[in-house]
Amino acid sequence: MAVIKSLCVFCGASDAVDPAYRDAATRLGTLMAAAGIELVFGGGRIGLMGLLATAVIKGGGRVTGVIPRHLHQIEVGARQPLGELHVVETMHERKALMFDRSDAVAVLPGGLGTLDETFEVLTWKQLGLHDKPIVIIDVAGYWAPLLHQIETIIASGFAPRSSLQLMRIVKTADAVLPLLATLPEPRLNPPDRFSLT
Repeated sequence: MAVIKSLCVFCGASDAVDPAYRDAATRLGTLMAAAGIELVFGGGRIGLMGLLATAVIKGGGRVTGVIPRHLHQIEVGARQPLGELHVVETMHERKALMFDRSDAVAVLPGGLGTLDETFEVLTWKQLGLHDKPIVIIDVAGYWAPLLHQIETIIASGFAPRSSLQLMRIVKTADAVLPLLATLPEPRLNPPDRFSLT
């Protein structure tokens, strides 16, 4: 079985969202802290990111944030960052470092940035660059349109049906860690430093 010591979580930075999404972020953070799983996230103090990281810290867990310099003032600002914070130069560096520091990926509701991050790690997995688990948390059906679009991509011949095996889908934050505990060890041994080049 896979040993998950650190979990990268992609999620939104907006506060003006359905309370169900906010509750899911807080719940996942609480569960991660209780299980001793480090959070690797986008480094922001706002939106679901902030709720998630705050819950991990309140539960005594470890948090590592990665944020590009141009977003630092917007998403963190002069306030004390939540946990360890790495400030990088580009979005590409952010994604690579988040990936490097984690054993698996989970996706909560989010916006275009969350979609970008999610599709990047899915594409890397499709290309055989890694075999880390990727779990989509479809809180209140948020990701249903995306999953429908993936089915359309497959039906239209742009991707094989096996693409659905690149990720697992759960409905609640409570289902994430039990699912990860059942998955086999990744088949690939990723390099010490994942590279986009």
